[in-house]
Amino acid sequence: MRSHLLNDTTAESYRRSVTEGVERVARKLATTRGPFTGVTPAELAPVIDAVDLDKPLGDASAALDELEDVYLRDAVYFHHPRYLGHLNCPVVIPAVLGEAVLSAVNSSLDTWDQSAGGTLIERKLIDWTTVRIGLGPLADGIFTSGGTQSNLQALLLAREEAGTADLSKLRIFSSECSHFSVQKSATLLGLGRESVISIPVDRNKRMQSVVLAAELETCRAEGLVPMAIVATAGTTDFGSIDPLPEIAALAEEYGAWMHVDAAYGCGLLASLKRRHLLDGIEHADSVTVDYHKSFFQPVSSSAVLVRDRAALRHATYHADYLNPRRTVAEQIPNQVDKSLQTTRRFDALKLWMTLRVMGADGVGELFDEVCDLAAAGHDLLAADPRYDVVVEPQLSTLVYRYVPEAVTSPAEIDRANLYARKALFASGEAVVAGTKVDGRQYLKFTLLNPETTVSDIAAVLDLIAGHAEQYLGENLVHA
Repeated sequence: MRSHLLNDTTAESYRRSVTEGVERVARKLATTRGPFTGVTPAELAPVIDAVDLDKPLGDASAALDELEDVYLRDAVYFHHPRYLGHLNCPVVIPAVLGEAVLSAVNSSLDTWDQSAGGTLIERKLIDWTTVRIGLGPLADGIFTSGGTQSNLQALLLAREEAGTADLSKLRIFSSECSHFSVQKSATLLGLGRESVISIPVDRNKRMQSVVLAAELETCRAEGLVPMAIVATAGTTDFGSIDPLPEIAALAEEYGAWMHVDAAYGCGLLASLKRRHLLDGIEHADSVTVDYHKSFFQPVSSSAVLVRDRAALRHATYHADYLNPRRTVAEQIPNQVDKSLQTTRRFDALKLWMTLRVMGADGVGELFDEVCDLAAAGHDLLAADPRYDVVVEPQLSTLVYRYVPEAVTSPAEIDRANLYARKALFASGEAVVAGTKVDGRQYLKFTLLNPETTVSDIAAVLDLIAGHAEQYLGENLVHA
C-alpha cells in the first residue's frame, strides 16, 4: 500500500494518475452540452449505493471509470453558460492550477512550521485585500472556509468588543435581505435569533437607514447594547448594496461594530467600472469577502478582514503542542492565532496564482462583464410582458416571475413558477434558482459566467414560459 503514498519514489505514478484525471475532466468539459443531466436522487442513489467501499478497485484508471458513473456524468457544471442558478462561478485556470499544487503539497496554514512560505503568501494577500478596501495600516485578517464562517468570526469579535457580560442586552442590526448566517451566528454566539433586529429594505432592496436610526435609538432608550450593524454589499437574492456611508455614520454615532458582508460584492474591489458602489466600506470594522464567488476561484476561498488587528486576539488560544505563547515574543507568524480553524488548507494559493497570471484588472473585467450582462437581462425582462422583474440589478442577479396573460390566482402563478423551475432542472437544459418576494414565488438568475449571452437568457426565458404554460394548460384541462 505504500505505493499509493505521494513521495519521491512515486512521483511518476502521481504524474500519470493526475494527468489521466485532468484529461478526463477536460474531455467532460469539452463535450458537456448542458449544465445538468436531469438525473433524480431516486435514479442516482442506487448507483452509488451499489459501490462496495470495502472492495477497492486497486487501480486509478478503474476508479476514474467508476467516477464517471457516480459523479462526473451527472455533476452540475457551473462552467456551462446556461447554469444561472446559485452564487457558483466558473473558475479560472490559474486558480485550478493553484488547487492542484496546494492539494499535492498539502500545507497546513495553522503554524509557520507547517507552511513557511504559505503563511507569508496568505498574509500578503490579506494585506492586498485590506488595501483595496481601504481599512488602514492596522488592518489584518485570515482566510476562511466561506462567508458563513467569516460572518461568524466577525460577529464573535463584535460581541467581545462590546464588553458586555449580559449577552441578553446585545443586539445585531441587519436588513431583512441579509444572509441567514447572521441569525445562525447569533445563535452560535449565545445571543439567540431574537437578538437580531431585522431592518426593512426600500424598493431597491437596500437597508432603510432612517429605520435603522430609529431602531438604534430605541435600543439605546431601552438600555440595550447595539453590538453590531451588518451591512450587505451584494445580497444573495438581489445583489443589492446597502447604503454604506449612512450606516457607517450611524455605527460611529451609536458605538456599534460595523460589519460589511461583501461575500458577493467583493468582486467590485477589482472592478474597473463599478468600484464606487463600495464607497463607505473603508469605514467598516470588519469585512467578509468570498473570492469563490466574484473572483472566479474554486471553493473554498474566503476571508474575514478587520480594521484593527488587535481585535483578532479574541480568536487566539495557545497550545504548547502547536503555538506556545513564547512564539509571540519570538515573532513567529502562526496564522492559527487569528483563526477559528486549526488545520487549514492553503486556499490563498489559488488567488495568488490568479493575480500573478491574470492580475486584478483581469478579474475585474470578468466581473464587470457579468454585471453588464445582468443590466441587459433586466432590459430584456422589463420589455417582456410574460415576466415581472423585481429590481434593476446593482450586481449580477435578476429576480423575476412568470405572469400569464390570462387572469390567474397568485397561488396558481406561484405553482406555475415552481413547476417551471423544477421542469427546467429535470430537462437539464438550464439551471435557475428560486426565492420568495413578499410571500410569492419568484425565479432568479445569478449571472457569474462571462460566457453567458443575452441570447442564452432569452432562450431560458422561453423555456421557462413554455413549462409554465404547460402546467397551467394541464391544470385547466383537469379542472
